[in-house]
Amino acid sequence: MKAKNFDQQFDDGVDITASLDLSKARRVQQAQKRVNVDFPTWMVDSLDREASKLGVTRQSVIKVWLAERLQATNSQVPLQRTSKVATHR
Repeated sequence: MKAKNFDQQFDDGVDITASLDLSKARRVQQAQKRVNVDFPTWMVDSLDREASKLGVTRQSVIKVWLAERLQATNSQVPLQRTSKVATHR
């Protein structure tokens, strides 16, 4: 397929994934590195409740919240949460 046709299909909202070779696709700056973090039990319980409400894993909640905080810190923009934070009182 020529680039012009490919671009036109993409612009028209056509599913172009069949035309892509995804075997060597990489997510820029998304290399994974495992870390271990110890959390207090109340925090894990709160994370689990939030994950259950959102229908995602605990790890997903942690990653999204950390990414939000890091982006806000790096850009000096006030932190905006995607959902309420479970608090411990």
